[in-house]
Amino acid sequence: MTAADWSLRLARPEDAEQFAEVEEDAARLFLTEPSLVDIAMPAPRSAEQYRAIIAQRQSLSATSEDNVVGFAAARPAGRELHLHELSVARAFQRRGIGATLLRALQIDARNAGFRAITLHTFRDIAFHAPFYVRHGFTVIDALDEHPRLAAGLEAATEAGLPPERRCAMICELD
Repeated sequence: MTAADWSLRLARPEDAEQFAEVEEDAARLFLTEPSLVDIAMPAPRSAEQYRAIIAQRQSLSATSEDNVVGFAAARPAGRELHLHELSVARAFQRRGIGATLLRALQIDARNAGFRAITLHTFRDIAFHAPFYVRHGFTVIDALDEHPRLAAGLEAATEAGLPPERRCAMICELD
């Protein structure tokens, strides 16, 4: 597959079901991560939840032959854009789709006047925080300055994710 075999576009409400399917497929990678064996991962978002995020008109879809093969689900949080999920179907991974989605999201967010993109992720899994660091994100250590992100990490802990393995990240767009 080459870049000509897939394209990016603004997500549409009818993409929501495929967002849920792609997230569920991509999440199967967690089964191959030995350090997560004893951790119950939260269920993927539902199509209904994705429809609500898509309605904010900040999410992107990567498509191939009219099927969603990857996506960046984001919505505004004040002057920041919060990336709730970046997923690529396993059959389409390692082809630059995730990196392209992220770069397009950064460009669109900057053009729309957002000052930063934020997210929550695992600190120590290669396809999580290290991936985002390579794309301009930094870990936020001073969470007292970011109450919204601190609350998100607390919610992840309440959902059963280990707090020492989770982090909030930011990519300044200015």
